[in-house]
Amino acid sequence: MRILLDLQACQASSMHRGIGRYSMALALAMARNSAGHELRIVLNEDYPDSVAAIRKAFDSLIPQSHISTFVTPVPAGEVDARNAWRVRAAERIREHYLASLRPDIVHVASLFEGLGDNVAVSVPPGGRFDTAVTLYDLIPLMRKERYLGDPNVASWYYRKLEQLKQADLLLAISGSAREEGIELLGLPAERVVNISSAVDAIFRPRALAPDERAALLARHGIKRDFIMYTGGIDYRKNIEGLIEAYAKLPAPLRGQYQLAVVCSIQDPDRFRLERLAAKFNLSKDDLVLTGFVSDDDLVSLYNSTSLFVFPSLHEGFGLPALEAMACGAPTIGSNTSSIPEVIGRLDAMFDPTSIAAISTAMAQVLLDPARQAELRAHGLEQAKRFSWDASARRAIAAFEEKHQRRAASHSASVAVAAAPVRKPRLAYVSPLPPTRSGIAAYSADLLPELAQHYDIELVLAQEGVDDPALQDRFPQHSSEWFDANAHTFDHIVYQFGNSEFHTHMFGLLERHPGVVVLHDFFLSGVINHAEAEHPLPNHYCRSLYLAHGYGALVEEKEQDRTTSCLTYPSNKQVLDRALGVIVHSHHAVDLANRWYGPGFAAGWRVLPLVCLRPGADTADRAQVRAELGFGAGDFVVCSFGILSAPKCNDRLVEAWIDSTLARDPHCHLVFVGEIAAGRFGLALRDRIAAHPRIKVTGYASTALYRRYLAAADAAVQLRAGSRGETSGAVLDCLSYGLPVIVNAHGSAAEVPEHACLRLEDAFSQDALRAAIERMHGDAALRARLGSEASAYMEATHAPARIAALYRDAVGQFARDGIGAAERGLLASVAALGADVPDPDLLQTAAAIAANRPRSAARQVLVDVGAFASDSASPEAARLKAMIRQAPDGWRIEPIRHDGTRYRYARRYTLDLVGRADLQIEDAVVDAKPGDVLLALGDGAAPAAPGKWLARGVRACRLGAEDPAGGAGGRLAALLAGGGE
Repeated sequence: MRILLDLQACQASSMHRGIGRYSMALALAMARNSAGHELRIVLNEDYPDSVAAIRKAFDSLIPQSHISTFVTPVPAGEVDARNAWRVRAAERIREHYLASLRPDIVHVASLFEGLGDNVAVSVPPGGRFDTAVTLYDLIPLMRKERYLGDPNVASWYYRKLEQLKQADLLLAISGSAREEGIELLGLPAERVVNISSAVDAIFRPRALAPDERAALLARHGIKRDFIMYTGGIDYRKNIEGLIEAYAKLPAPLRGQYQLAVVCSIQDPDRFRLERLAAKFNLSKDDLVLTGFVSDDDLVSLYNSTSLFVFPSLHEGFGLPALEAMACGAPTIGSNTSSIPEVIGRLDAMFDPTSIAAISTAMAQVLLDPARQAELRAHGLEQAKRFSWDASARRAIAAFEEKHQRRAASHSASVAVAAAPVRKPRLAYVSPLPPTRSGIAAYSADLLPELAQHYDIELVLAQEGVDDPALQDRFPQHSSEWFDANAHTFDHIVYQFGNSEFHTHMFGLLERHPGVVVLHDFFLSGVINHAEAEHPLPNHYCRSLYLAHGYGALVEEKEQDRTTSCLTYPSNKQVLDRALGVIVHSHHAVDLANRWYGPGFAAGWRVLPLVCLRPGADTADRAQVRAELGFGAGDFVVCSFGILSAPKCNDRLVEAWIDSTLARDPHCHLVFVGEIAAGRFGLALRDRIAAHPRIKVTGYASTALYRRYLAAADAAVQLRAGSRGETSGAVLDCLSYGLPVIVNAHGSAAEVPEHACLRLEDAFSQDALRAAIERMHGDAALRARLGSEASAYMEATHAPARIAALYRDAVGQFARDGIGAAERGLLASVAALGADVPDPDLLQTAAAIAANRPRSAARQVLVDVGAFASDSASPEAARLKAMIRQAPDGWRIEPIRHDGTRYRYARRYTLDLVGRADLQIEDAVVDAKPGDVLLALGDGAAPAAPGKWLARGVRACRLGAEDPAGGAGGRLAALLAGGGE
């Protein structure tokens, strides 16, 4: 399971209260006892100091990358009714952020937060994950007259109470709290689990030397032996009753023991309690109000007291009593709520509503040393029954049980789900036959099967479709019609490739986001082709910078556009606008993670490529071969697709000429496709001119392509320099049961070894020649490979199966995809009300943007403010060197402060690298976890904004350059090492 811990209870006003201490201790224990589950922590970025402290506390327990922050609009304290819109917006933004982390369960350490703080916490109704909430107590509900007199407080509390009822699981801190949840909230018993509580390891017996004890007591105004209470100043803590009961002790006991109230106390409460003591004729020395004490002093005071008294009227757990017992203090307390569970001894209980009972219980212990000793021994043993590790294990076991119930419930609901009333309406944007495109043929094969799940309409940038199976079955529309009607579709699917047939899709995707099926990972060719018609100047270079940074721009200028297109994918804008991405190989996923950072493609779906299924021509193979000019005894080897350098056709020709097959009059090599124009094509034509049994068909229609698939005895499909495309020709060969030779390059490396004859990626000519000769001479091998290939394709690439996978993927993207989820968030925020001040809307938009996951490589944010006015400075020269030598996985982004915030220094940097022709605005910096804020030159590291530091952005400095290593080498070492 992926377990998210919302620890906002450890950040704001609850941080130093019992709730904050409980939440931190339990979370640390969960990290120690995660039982193989993935534990993550989410925090509120509005409290950066606490974020730093929590990161430090968990540093050795979970990866820092598993601690993240979210941003919400502020102020959001509900005590002020003017914050109502921001509060609701903040809750929705937080829920959206949590969902983006794809948790199985979210544990809210404290739901009753945010009354006076900028804390956003809620329980989403019917969420995609389970929500567990710690249940401390329901005291305000049980004592409304004391706690809910303020209408704003009451409104806040009851709203939180309704959310508490929606939680999938409540983790009660005691058996008493569990019973309250079941009885007062009317919840099923299985939804409320008692995980109990414990105390920190610092609470233990401690031996104090006489002078240490004397100094401790003097520090806190205690002059003799004392009776101790701690736990806060509140009506239900019953301190007034304790003072009155102390006043009723016999005078000799009061003379022997002071009453020490050990906790933080505000002046109004101090004056009130001092007046109360005077009313009961207590001297000034009898009652000691220590005020705040450190944890270390608190432990020492527990170890020094003669008696600890806990007279509370109601407790969710009663942690101070357990702390006292763990230190060996004789402890007595109220016989109400959870306190008996904690103390665990009936004769140490009293009725807190009876002053006489409290006084009598105190006197009995103070006057009986043997009883004191019994209580000390009992307390030490009782404290051993409570353990944070045990509480954490109970909590995680409850998470596991709830997760299992959810999974079982989901399986059952899927099993009984009724068929939809209507098929979803899907807009399908793709080239189609007669367009000479592999994607057009792919779509023609997929659409009839996909129509089992959708009502499909075609969006075309061509005159029409010539495939009879598609013409009358699917409505056809222009891009202009789609622009006006895109909103009427349930889903949109774009089939993207790196050719001119996809030029129109970029603008459509920008205006109407949808699912992108990426057939070619590189889109640089089509972007370059479309530049002349694009409304923005330098469209190719703009796309190049946005995807790959300044270094790619420098290379494009110094080399040439063709080299740039072959080197860089430039597909980032398409990927960012997609609601989901489908690819046909894990190779494409690897490319995405390599170019844009690990995990970039985590949400992508890999679906097998639809390919041609054998037709009637397979049954008439002998006739087809005869019509193509081959005899019954001929051995025909085919290679399918456009002939070009990346297809290694020249190497196949050379291996064939060197093989025994070239000298056998019954062996033929046929290239089914066109020869690419240019130098490669001319050289290839010249090379095969003297070999009449090497043939090139030229452009092959689908019918001719099928005939050669049916006629061939074997196929050779080689590749070099793959840019993420999946070879449809390889799969078509396998589908037809052709024994095929491939090299382990790109997507071909994913074809199972039992279904093909696979060469090394960097194969030798001898290996290729030997493979061809082996295929020719081993009929049994050909038969086995053909059979295995057909079985593999039938099991994996059947169009009906792939159409069902499409349905599942498109549906998942619609439910869970980042783009779709964000649109849902915007709709829910918009529904909160229309009359919202612009600053609130701007702040909300900024929060949503800040919470987005990283969508590019990590950034080195170079602060150029100190030298931006001098392009000839040493720092500017070093910056240019860094841009050229950017470490793998990092993007160099100069920035500067505008007096209010950091902005990207794009105009400055473009001028610095000689690309002033490209105009891109200096947008606000989008800093993400793992980025680095860097200063160049000697001096202090830059002052990073506190919220950047909370996100995990590191600030550092690159000092004088090491002549041996260069700026790039020193920067790589700095980023790897984490120091200056």
